[in-house]
Amino acid sequence: MADQIHDIDTTRPIDGDRVPELAGGLPLLGHLTEFQKDPVALLLRGCRDHGDLYRFRIGPCDFVLFSGLEAHEAYFKAPDDQLDPKSVYQFTVPIFGKGVAYDVAPEIMTEQLGFLFPALRESAMRRYVAIMYDEASRFADRMGTEGKLDLPVAMNELTVNIASRCFLGEEIRQEVDAEFAEAYHELQNGINTIGFFFPRIPIPAHRRRDKARRQITEIFTRVMAEHRDIETESESFMQTLMKAHYKDGRKLTVDEITGILVTALFAGQHTSAVLATWTGLELARDETYLNRVREEMQEVYKEEGEMSLAGLRHQQALENAVRECERLHPPLILLIRKVMRPLKYRNLVVPENTMAVVSPAVSHRLEHLFSDPDRFNPDRFMSPLNEDMQGLIGFGGGKHRCMGKNFAILQIKALWTALLDRFEFSLDAPFPSPNYGSWVTGPRLPCLLQYRSRSPQSVFH
Repeated sequence: MADQIHDIDTTRPIDGDRVPELAGGLPLLGHLTEFQKDPVALLLRGCRDHGDLYRFRIGPCDFVLFSGLEAHEAYFKAPDDQLDPKSVYQFTVPIFGKGVAYDVAPEIMTEQLGFLFPALRESAMRRYVAIMYDEASRFADRMGTEGKLDLPVAMNELTVNIASRCFLGEEIRQEVDAEFAEAYHELQNGINTIGFFFPRIPIPAHRRRDKARRQITEIFTRVMAEHRDIETESESFMQTLMKAHYKDGRKLTVDEITGILVTALFAGQHTSAVLATWTGLELARDETYLNRVREEMQEVYKEEGEMSLAGLRHQQALENAVRECERLHPPLILLIRKVMRPLKYRNLVVPENTMAVVSPAVSHRLEHLFSDPDRFNPDRFMSPLNEDMQGLIGFGGGKHRCMGKNFAILQIKALWTALLDRFEFSLDAPFPSPNYGSWVTGPRLPCLLQYRSRSPQSVFH
């Protein structure tokens, strides 16, 4: 029998059926135990049982999963006053800071995101490629001729160095390097499952997070004071923000600049490091495809001999490998919105105060979207399969799609091009399973790659 659910904006009831509930929930806990063990297996079970819309419970909270292209469209097209991200992502406020991102009204957040556009323009991307290659080459120089690479640590270091140098500027990176890297690491650790539900609970990780945020504010305040009047050949993103104004003419405060910089760094680094790690792992265990990536490198750079934005864009085999890793190993397994007023999908009504979610990890393994979905197959995006990349939601979708997606993919391609040019890699242990205990899902540790120098046949002069 259809339920009657009232839209909070009108007195008109919305006619529709209740969303079916996944079986197996326990009193009080709901599906928490099964979710903690393997959230993707739990959610795929729900898709098999109920299709593209169903609900499950985590403790006292009701969640509704939207899966598949039609459901994704309904989810990502819903306005923010219906499916609200701000209510969900309050756990980022202690990290990004007060007065930015999810701590401000949507129209102010839109203005702040607009300040990021200069850092993502074509001219900026060309400069970034040289930085990416330089940082990867410096890292490779320190690796020696052979050894074992702690892959998550290496990818985190590389992407922190690349993102901080791109967004903080050439002239100041060395000043903040050691002190900033330590504080930034503690900020990263502040993103955890407990923090999602209780962002202010005074656990040790949160105390270190808050201390690190204060340290980063002090660092940026000092740097801005020292470089406020210095003219440089290429203006850094920090300097751009120092000169920026809101529509009402107000200049940004130091806290706002710090918050936007931290937001930009997280967007350009945190998930990129995890995706870069998975890319290295998948390439290392697929020698045939890895050889094709190297052959493509030779073809693209044999005459130019220098990494470039145009060259990286021509590396389609490597791009497909990165996107296939986004499909198989999305860093975020859940994207969440709070239902502020009922949403109707087909004949089903999702009531207010429910948590509406999409799961890249689940949707990317739906057999009607991706053939043989558990297999690493970058060629699925090429003829004759031509599977649709629009089904990929690892970087979100709709108006909330991550604006740093192109930067993220570019730096992963750049750093692996540089490293594969110098070294042979192989797995040191069985392929690792995902660590679902972390908010950003990387591989379980230890995660090592063996490496040795290749014979001198570099594509770069």
